[in-house]
Amino acid sequence: RYSLFYNHLKNIEESEGGLDKFTKSYKTFGVNQLADGGIYCKEWAPGAEAVFLAGDFNGWNPSSHPYKKLEYGKWELFIPPEDGRSPVPHGSKLKVVIRAQSGALLYRISPWARYVVRDEDKVNYDWVHWNPPQSYIHKNPSPKRLKSLRIYESHVGIASPEGKVASYKNFTYNVLPRIKDLGYNCVQLMAIMEHAYYASFGYQVTSFFAASSRYGTPDDLKEMIDVAHSMGITVLLDVVHSHASKNSEDGLNQFDGTDSCFFHSGYRGNHQLWDSRLFDYANWEVLRFLLSNLRMWIEDYRFDGFRFDGVTSMLYHHHGIGTGFSGDYNEYFGLHVDEDALCYLMLANHMINTLHPECITIAEDVSGMPALCRPVAEGGGGFDYRLAMAIPDKWIQIIKELKDEDWNMGNIVHTLTNRRCEEKYIAYAESHDQALVGDKTLAFRLMDAEMYTNMSVLMPLTPVIDRGIQLHKMIRLITHALGGESYLNFMGNEFGHPEWLDFPRIGNNESYHYARRQFNLTEDDLLRYKFLNAFDRDMNKLEERYGWLASPQAYVSEKHEANKVIAFERAGLIFIFNFHPYQSYVDYRVVAFKYKILLDSDAGEYGGHQRLDHNTEYFSEEYPHNYRPHSIMVSI
Repeated sequence: RYSLFYNHLKNIEESEGGLDKFTKSYKTFGVNQLADGGIYCKEWAPGAEAVFLAGDFNGWNPSSHPYKKLEYGKWELFIPPEDGRSPVPHGSKLKVVIRAQSGALLYRISPWARYVVRDEDKVNYDWVHWNPPQSYIHKNPSPKRLKSLRIYESHVGIASPEGKVASYKNFTYNVLPRIKDLGYNCVQLMAIMEHAYYASFGYQVTSFFAASSRYGTPDDLKEMIDVAHSMGITVLLDVVHSHASKNSEDGLNQFDGTDSCFFHSGYRGNHQLWDSRLFDYANWEVLRFLLSNLRMWIEDYRFDGFRFDGVTSMLYHHHGIGTGFSGDYNEYFGLHVDEDALCYLMLANHMINTLHPECITIAEDVSGMPALCRPVAEGGGGFDYRLAMAIPDKWIQIIKELKDEDWNMGNIVHTLTNRRCEEKYIAYAESHDQALVGDKTLAFRLMDAEMYTNMSVLMPLTPVIDRGIQLHKMIRLITHALGGESYLNFMGNEFGHPEWLDFPRIGNNESYHYARRQFNLTEDDLLRYKFLNAFDRDMNKLEERYGWLASPQAYVSEKHEANKVIAFERAGLIFIFNFHPYQSYVDYRVVAFKYKILLDSDAGEYGGHQRLDHNTEYFSEEYPHNYRPHSIMVSI
C-alpha cells in the first residue's frame, strides 16, 4: 500500500510539478476570473467530441465559444475582457455544452462550479457564475489544534424550531452561541456540499465545489465559519468522496456523455444500495478533482478539517454490503480491498498534513481497518480519528433487547474500551443515524410516548420518565469518559429531542414538521428537557477542565455484575456508575485516594433526586481493593 502511495506521489512530483501545484487545480479548472477581467475556462471531458460555453453572456448560443482541445481529455477556453470588464458578469447563468460521441448536445454544469441555485418553479439546479465585487474577508484566525475534541454534529437546514430550511445566518447568530455555551469546541457540518435532493441528508452530492445555496450564499457560509473561529470553535466539513449522485443534468454523472469519466463504468461504477456512482480512484484526473476539492474547502472557506463519509464503502470492493467484520486480519488484506481507494485516502491525508498540518481528519469506518489512524509514513491511512461505531449499536441493543436487571457490565466496558492502541477514537452514544425516521434516539427509546405527555415539571414524575432521564445522562457520561479520545453529539440529542428526523418528501407530503430542532424546549422552565441540557453542558465543561479525552485510556477498577456497578479512573478523576434498577448503596468501597463530588447525575439541577451531600469530602484508607492499595467508602 505504501509503495502504491509513494509511486503516486512520485508521479505527481515529476509530471505535475508537485503536490502543491497539482491540488491547486481548483483555481484553474471550471470558469475563473483573471486579473485583467478576462475569463479562463478549463474542463476534463475525455469522451467529448467538442466542448462549448453557453450562458446569459452570449444569449445561450451553444457554439459561439468553443473550447480548445488539449492532451489527456482536457479542454480550455479564454474569453478576453470587454473594456476592462468581465465578459461573464457576476450572477449570470452558465452551462458547459458537450457534443457527445453520438452527436447529441448535452448541457452540463461544470464539475468545478462554485455556486448553483434552483428556481422554485424548476426541478434542476442552474450554474451561476459567482464573482462578487467584494468577497467576504475572514477576520479571525483558525483555532489551534485541539487536544480534547468535543464535536457538535450539525445540519444548518434543520437548525431552527421553525418548519423551514434554516439559513447560514440563523446558524451563525442563533446556534453557534448555543454550541459554545454547551461546552462543545468543534462543530461538524453536514450537507454543505451541494445536493439536489434535500432528503438525502447531503449524502447525494451533485456539485462538489459548491456550498449549498438553499441556506444562503458562499459568503454567508464564510461568515459563519469566521464567527465560529472567533468563539474558538473548530469547524469540520462532512465530506462525501465515497460516491456521487446519479444526476446528470445537474450532477457529475455522464458529464462527457459516457458512462465513465469520473466513475468506473458498468457494474463497478454503481452502488447497489445507495443508487449512486462510484469514483475511479485510479484515474489521475479523479485524484486531481478530489484532492483539489479538499484543498478548496480548507483555503477558500477556512474549514479546519474533514469527517470522511462512507470510508468502509471505499475500502472494499464489496462496499461492506452483506459483510460482517470480526476483527480477523484476513478481512482487511486481500483482493477484496480496493487499494486504489485506500491510496487516495492516504494521498488526501498526506496532502492535508503537509499543506495544512493544523487540520483534522476523521474516518467513518465500521470495519475496523487496522492502522487507518496511523501516519502514512508507517503505511497507515493517515487519519487522526475514527468513529467508534460499535458504541451506539451496543446501547441500542441493550435498551431494545434487555431488561434493566440483565445489563452486562463487562460487556458494556468491553465495548467502550475495545479499541486499538495508539489509534484515536471518537465516542458517541448516538449520532444523526439514530435520529432519522425509521430509527429512534436514546431518549425516544427510553421514554417513547410519555415524552408527549409527562415531560412537564407540573406533572408527577412517572417511572418511565424518571428512568429515561437518569439513564440518558449516565449513558452519555460513561460514553464520554470511557469510550474514546474525542466525543460527538448530534444537535438536539443532548437534551433528548423528541420525535425523529424526517426531511420533506413525497412520503410525508413535503412536510418540514420533523425537519427541525426544537431548541426552544430547553428554554421552557416547565419542561424537563432543561435538566438533560444542563447535564450535557456541565459534563463538557468538566472535561474542558480536566481533559480526560486527551488522557490515557481509563483504568477500570470495577465491573460488578451483581451490583451493576462500574468504576474507573481517568485524568485524576474517579467515575462511578450504578446501573442497578432499584438498589442504592451506602458505604460502597471503591478504589480512590481523596474524593469530592464534581458531577452528580442525581443532582436536582439535572432532574435527579438529590440524595448525595456534595459538601462531603472522603479520604482514603490503606485498605487494598481491586488490586489498588487505597480505597474509600462512598454512597451511590
